[in-house]
Amino acid sequence: MAEGTDDRALPATEELALARSALEAGNLAHAADHVAGALARAPTLPEVHETLARLAAASGSGGLDLFPLQHHTFVGAVVARAHLLAAAGRPAEGLDLLVAAAAHAPGTDWAGVPWVTSPELAERLGPDQAARVLMQVCAAAPDPVPRSDRAALAPYLTLARNAITIHPEHALLLGTASALARRMGEVPLAVRWASRGVRAVPSKMGEVWLGYALRSAGRTREGLAALRRAVDHDPDDLAVYADIAGTLADHGRLDEALNWIEQALVRNPSFDCAVHTAHRLRFQRDGDVRHLVALADFIRDNPDDSHEHADLAECCRGRPWLGQLTPPSVRPQPSLPAGSDPGRSAQHPGTPPPSAEAARRLRQLTHLAWAHPLAAYDTAVALATLDLTDLLGLLAHPPETPQNALGRVLNGQDPALWIRCVQVWTCLGLLHHRTDEPWASSTRRQVLVELAHAPEVTEAALFALVTAAWVDPSIRPDVARVVTERLAAAAGDRAGPLPVTVSLAHLALATPGLDPECTTLARMLAGLPTRPGPGPLRALLHRITRPFRPHLPTPPPPP
Repeated sequence: MAEGTDDRALPATEELALARSALEAGNLAHAADHVAGALARAPTLPEVHETLARLAAASGSGGLDLFPLQHHTFVGAVVARAHLLAAAGRPAEGLDLLVAAAAHAPGTDWAGVPWVTSPELAERLGPDQAARVLMQVCAAAPDPVPRSDRAALAPYLTLARNAITIHPEHALLLGTASALARRMGEVPLAVRWASRGVRAVPSKMGEVWLGYALRSAGRTREGLAALRRAVDHDPDDLAVYADIAGTLADHGRLDEALNWIEQALVRNPSFDCAVHTAHRLRFQRDGDVRHLVALADFIRDNPDDSHEHADLAECCRGRPWLGQLTPPSVRPQPSLPAGSDPGRSAQHPGTPPPSAEAARRLRQLTHLAWAHPLAAYDTAVALATLDLTDLLGLLAHPPETPQNALGRVLNGQDPALWIRCVQVWTCLGLLHHRTDEPWASSTRRQVLVELAHAPEVTEAALFALVTAAWVDPSIRPDVARVVTERLAAAAGDRAGPLPVTVSLAHLALATPGLDPECTTLARMLAGLPTRPGPGPLRALLHRITRPFRPHLPTPPPPP
């Protein structure tokens, strides 16, 4: 479906005037274009519908041929066809198109017209078709529907009420109506309808709809009981196990939640909902990043999940380096001396400034946060075609803070945050440089390891290396060695722990495959609880560094 507005962007009144003029001139195709434009801007305006009816009458064939469905059809034309299908006695097909428009442009009142809210429509559809339409609406709508978008879906709730009035004991209709009511914040109504549906015909889906409604009403115990009954109906529907586990975890019953999800994994170790939930709950239990890395590996190896999952992003959100730059409370604000040059300190003297195109691309993607390291890696692909000179130029000569919302936030908090953002995203961009080169001898590795030893960009370079380890399991031992070396060096500095040590500790805790003793050191430095018996800090540092050997000779500067 094409965008909701076209390039002309004329007001509905002007579109309507042009449509009437074309209709009077007998140019029906031109009139249809303008009617579609008017509908896109004012989908409930009576004058638009009157003109559409005149156009249909003038066509001699109901007007459907004037609004054909193509690969990319303008949304106004889709809505016009929906209304004409209803007028032609095919309201179910018309509703399908209105629901498609709602999915394309949520918040627009595409269905707020008399034929949708009329009781006669429910009679003509029958309960099965009405339930199918409500399921389509639920599939197209977020859960829950934002308050600002609920009015646009109210006509479908009216359709549900009308249909239930005519078919008060139809279990499928009651269940789908309950699902829509719950999404729209009508929770007591959702509970009533779902309860009636289960009483009419007990079923797995009926209990699921009831469980969701009761859970939204704050009646967790009853909701869990309904979901358990759903499992009794169908012990092989592992998605319900995941729902039960998630609900238990949300209410502090983590051990029970893990027991349910382990039961699901016994039945099917690769079922995506169970795998995502299991890794999220295990991370919630002990905070060990290996669970998130295992989930990232599963996502990479299983791209065709049954539906979109947010477990990894949920676990990483707000966490240092997993989902954002370390906040000021974790790391003191960086102080870059006037004229300091990360490129120069990283043995790239006289690095030229980046091109204007490089600066433009960086400004477009730079942000303080990301969903998770995999998402950060994917976002940085926009820098993949920049050459090494441009990337190092971005580090040595950071572009000015952008004049947008992010720039205003950064300037209001600490202008140095922009420098750190530039460093992080530039180093992520380096991961996409010459990716055809084998990792061990690659330019991207050599440059990032070198930058990891440059004080001004240590964190950014190490985060890029850590991100690379999330993406590629084969390089995890190498990256873990680099991170261990840098953390031990910072913690063991004779002048005391360096200012960035806490931030480096959080970076280490985000590193796949880190040695347990280094993990213990990182937790100590980050001020997090550790398992009993780590020993004094100096003794722990000695155990970590004693067997350590340099991972590679000092790399030469890249060409």
